[in-house]
Amino acid sequence: MNGGAAPWPGKRGETRWPQPGRDGKGAEIRIHRRACVERFLRKLLLKVFPLVLPPLRERRADIPQLVRHFTNRFARRMGRRIDVFPAEVMDALVHYPWPGNIRELENLIERAVILSPGPTLQISLGELKLPAVSAEALPDDPVTLAEVEREHVLSVLRSTNWVVGGPNGAAVRLGLTRSTFYRMMKKLSISRIA
Repeated sequence: MNGGAAPWPGKRGETRWPQPGRDGKGAEIRIHRRACVERFLRKLLLKVFPLVLPPLRERRADIPQLVRHFTNRFARRMGRRIDVFPAEVMDALVHYPWPGNIRELENLIERAVILSPGPTLQISLGELKLPAVSAEALPDDPVTLAEVEREHVLSVLRSTNWVVGGPNGAAVRLGLTRSTFYRMMKKLSISRIA
């Protein structure tokens, strides 16, 4: 391509001047303009209309539809047909907390489509390891970090019989200097009641 406006020889000694759109610069300018417009629109959309998608565990009603979508997509890709979705499998999928969000669901469905021998989607419910949360583990009231820190410092002070300094003192056990430990006690409103 001719990079500028310089003429090049034509037929029988004619001199030709580049025509608009034929020298490559016009196309380059159009591509640059299009990229600028796309960049502008992308920024505008993300700032003016931000997309906020809640996690999958907050959209449990969407899970059956997503399961069908992913199953159909992976079955079509593998040349298979899976039409039956057992109720207990669907129920387990809806009640699972999905810490890996939608990608975890997608990967699980792909694995299930590969391993399902017939037209029924078979998922090993053992793969869905539901977290065991006991009622004792959940506090009744929300606990702040300061409250947890205060309780921990008090338990260390009780275990050292309120000895702060020295090789067996509370400050050493917490990996602090004695002066830092005293400042922490003051900040947390901890004082020994005699």
